[in-house]
Amino acid sequence: MASGPLDGVRIVEFAGIGPGPFCGMLLSDMGADVIRIDRPGDGKPGRAADVMSRGRRSISLNLKDPADVETALKLMEKADGLIEGFRPGVMERNGLGPDVVLGRNPKLVYGRMTGWGQYGSLSQAAGHDLNYISLTGALYAMGRKGERPSPPLNLVGDYGGGALYLAMGLLAGIVNVKNGGKGQVIDVAMTDGAASLATMFFGMKAMGVWTDDRESNLLDGGAHFYDTYECSDGQWVSIGSIEPQFYALLLEKAEITDPEFKSQMDRSKWGDLKAKLTAMFKTKTRDQWCEIMEGTDICFAPVLSMAEAPNHPHNAERKTFVEVEGVMQPAPAPRFSGTPAEIQRRPAGLGEHTEEILRDWQVSR
Repeated sequence: MASGPLDGVRIVEFAGIGPGPFCGMLLSDMGADVIRIDRPGDGKPGRAADVMSRGRRSISLNLKDPADVETALKLMEKADGLIEGFRPGVMERNGLGPDVVLGRNPKLVYGRMTGWGQYGSLSQAAGHDLNYISLTGALYAMGRKGERPSPPLNLVGDYGGGALYLAMGLLAGIVNVKNGGKGQVIDVAMTDGAASLATMFFGMKAMGVWTDDRESNLLDGGAHFYDTYECSDGQWVSIGSIEPQFYALLLEKAEITDPEFKSQMDRSKWGDLKAKLTAMFKTKTRDQWCEIMEGTDICFAPVLSMAEAPNHPHNAERKTFVEVEGVMQPAPAPRFSGTPAEIQRRPAGLGEHTEEILRDWQVSR
C-alpha cells in the first residue's frame, strides 16, 4: 500500500519512451497509483533492470479496437491525471483527445509530453533530446573551447526540461482542481523546459557577464576554480571554489603560494592559472586529493563512475541508491518527513495487471 504524499492520486500513463515514463516513475515513487496502458503483450513479468518502469501496474489495451478505447476512456473517467507522449494529433485520431476525455471527466489534468510542443512549425517533426536542447541555446553553451558542443546525456531535454516540468505541471493542475478549478491540458515541450532551465544564463548574458564563447565563462569550465582536473592515477576531481572564502581555502589546502592566484576574477589569467592547476592535480592520486579536500568548504568532490557512486560513504549513509532484485538504482527523491516516498513494485510486464486494474478501478469491459 502506498504511503507517499500522492497516496490516493490516480494517473493513467500511455506507454512511451523517455520523459513520459520517467514522470510516471516519479509520481509512483511519491505514492500515486499510476497505471500504464500498453499495447497487447505477452503478460510476462518485466525485467528488474528496467528501473524506469518501476512502481506502476500495466494494462494491455489495443487502441485500434473501439472496445478497448472505451475501456481506456472509462479508466480516464476515474483518473486525476494523464500522461501521453505521442506526436500531436495521435491521441485525437485514436478517439482519446482532450475534448473527448475532458468531456467525460472535466476534472482530469491532461498532460501532453512532446519535444517541440503541440503547435509550432516543427511540432510534427521527429526529434530527440539533443535536437530539442539545440534549439534553445542550451547545447551551444556546453563543451570545450574550439570543440563541438558536448551532449549532456539526455538529462537536460528529456528529464530536466521534460519529465520534471510534466510532473510539476500535472501536480499544479491537480492542486488547482482540488481547490475548485477545472481540468485542463498541460502542453509540455522539451524546448520550453530546456529554455526555462537556462533562465539564469540568459539573464547573465543580458547583464554582459556571459558570452557565447564556450569555456570562457564562470560556470562552463572557463574559470580555473570551477572545472574538473585529472589526477596522477587517471581519475578526476571537481573544484567549484567560486566564493572568495572557498577559493582562499583551496589555495591553503593545495599549498598554493603563487601570487598570480590572488587575481581570482581576472579572466585574462584564467587560462594560465588553469594550466598550473592542471599540473598540480596530476601530482597526486584522486584518493590523496580526497584526503586533503573532501568534506571541506573548498567545494570539492571526486568524479565518480556509476559503478563507484553507490559505494561512496555519503551516498551510502543517505541510501541515495538502493538495490531491488539485485539491481542497483537511484532511490526515490525528494525525501518527505511524514509521507516517505518508496518504490511500490518491480517493473511490470506488458499487460501483467490487466484484470487487477479493472477490478481495483471498478471498470468493466
